[in-house]
Amino acid sequence: MSSNPKLSISYILRKPVSEYMEDDVITLNENADTSVATSMLQRYNKTDIVIINKDRIPVGIVTDQDILKVVSDPTIYAEDTKLNQIMTFPVFTVNLSDSLKDSLQIMRDKNIKKLPVVDNNNKIQGIIFQSAISRAIRASAVKPPRLLSPPLKAILGNLGFVLQFSGFLIMIPAVLAFFLNDNLTAASIFFTSVLLLIIGFFLNSYGEKAHINLQQASILVFLSYAILILFGTIPYIYVAPIGDSYLDIFSNSFFSSAAGFTTGGISFYEHPEELSQSFTFFRSFSQMVGGMSFIYLVMTAFYPERKLKAMRGFISGKTLKLRELFGTISIIFFSYIVVMVVLLYLIGQQNIIDNFSLAMSTVATGGFVPSSDILSSIGWQGQTILMGGMILGALPFTLHYAFFRPHYLTEKLGAEVKIFFILLIVSVIVFFILEPDLEPINILFDIVSAGTTAGIQIENFENFGLISKYFITLLMIVGGCGFSTAGGIKIYRFLEVWNYTKNSAKNITKKKEDRVKSPKNELISNVIVISAFPIIIFLIAMHLTDYGFQFTDAIVDATGIVTTGGLSTGIITENLNPSTKILLSFMMIVGRLEIIAIVYIFVRRLGD
Repeated sequence: MSSNPKLSISYILRKPVSEYMEDDVITLNENADTSVATSMLQRYNKTDIVIINKDRIPVGIVTDQDILKVVSDPTIYAEDTKLNQIMTFPVFTVNLSDSLKDSLQIMRDKNIKKLPVVDNNNKIQGIIFQSAISRAIRASAVKPPRLLSPPLKAILGNLGFVLQFSGFLIMIPAVLAFFLNDNLTAASIFFTSVLLLIIGFFLNSYGEKAHINLQQASILVFLSYAILILFGTIPYIYVAPIGDSYLDIFSNSFFSSAAGFTTGGISFYEHPEELSQSFTFFRSFSQMVGGMSFIYLVMTAFYPERKLKAMRGFISGKTLKLRELFGTISIIFFSYIVVMVVLLYLIGQQNIIDNFSLAMSTVATGGFVPSSDILSSIGWQGQTILMGGMILGALPFTLHYAFFRPHYLTEKLGAEVKIFFILLIVSVIVFFILEPDLEPINILFDIVSAGTTAGIQIENFENFGLISKYFITLLMIVGGCGFSTAGGIKIYRFLEVWNYTKNSAKNITKKKEDRVKSPKNELISNVIVISAFPIIIFLIAMHLTDYGFQFTDAIVDATGIVTTGGLSTGIITENLNPSTKILLSFMMIVGRLEIIAIVYIFVRRLGD
């Protein structure tokens, strides 16, 4: 039972404005007469009129007090006065999806008591009053104790939506398996899908879809991955079990599911061609769901729509529309996959289903391949296609979006992409020097695979020199670009630290009022991530050496786990202890969450 009024008030303040606004707001054109406004106010018993232009965009507000001033002034002929002469402007507005807290912030800063509410096209939808927010806060503070606290209800409601959405997506490989007459695979995937839908439905019933803070968003994302991976073990257990005991079968299946949904890509199946095509498709599809869903979760939960405009400097321009962003990105990535499938077909890869599996794993930077010899049979043309897919997956989602919306392309976004490509080019040159006996195309492929954390592997890294192994490790740790399907620290974090350091150095010589302010919490978060990745990798590597493996090999494989890079020297197999495999599975989740989400769960003040 929750009787904490602070939690209740905090919960109410995160609710959207649309739940508490008055939607029967009076609107008039700016050229309307004052007499018309007076008649409307009296007829509908209102005190405020929102003045709009021909596109229904608010341009001002007129109150009954404004009209009284005109009427009481003997020097003004009220009947001929237009509303644009007496209205208050400019007008400040809030979006339908903005929270009550956002509204109160604006009201306090602008010293006003009401705000017109607009949709994503800035058209008037209602009006929110300070008094309405006050009533909601008072009501929440005196409500009787609840079975579930408001924050928990918000987490459960959002989690239910995520699980239902994932359940519908997982239905796709089930349908494919059905049409391929692979009944066992179809039944197991369908069972997983139904479980996700049912649990999502019950969570929605007990929870509530509401705004959540950064700490709760972190809990949501972690639970989403943990539950997806848990239910994702079902097809592995039924279709392709590995192990002699129930515990071995579960730990191997759980690890394989984690490697899919987190895009980790390390596989216990040495010969995936022995699996059914529908099952290899499911494995690759899980990587696509995990890779893209994570970005969706992060952008919706961590960055509310109102704040997307300034999302770490990666998006600029007008207010971004989430549905438009998600829809556009989904179409773009599906187009990438289709183009890759067609190109692979044209170079001789005639199996369309395998081509889809390979394309999805590549764009999701996942690493699963439908056949153990497929990489050796596609030739340099196929390798080039796959490298293109890996690079596309490692580029920021907003860059893909900017292809269709050029005004969203910012200078900082371009800087990160340039550094990413420079890093790949320099790495290829260095690797030519370190491993001169390797085929040039193979060197290029392995560098791109490591730099994008895709984990699709051609060479046996066990035969690499010591410096080469550490170099591959470093590439996986750095990772790809921010807000992409790639893992690792991400280049933008290094840029953020560099910019903070540079601004701090400049501020020393500037006057206090001219200094550039940088959010300290951002710096702390970035430093934590940059420091935590190598520390966790080192600890896991030390644990793996307990099995008798060389430390260098253990470092490579531990990096492949934590960065979801997937590259391996072959020491992580089904022969590991079940508890170690479960531990490594959760380390893939931690890496997929870029560690910082775990920190936010326990250190809430970083998200303030």
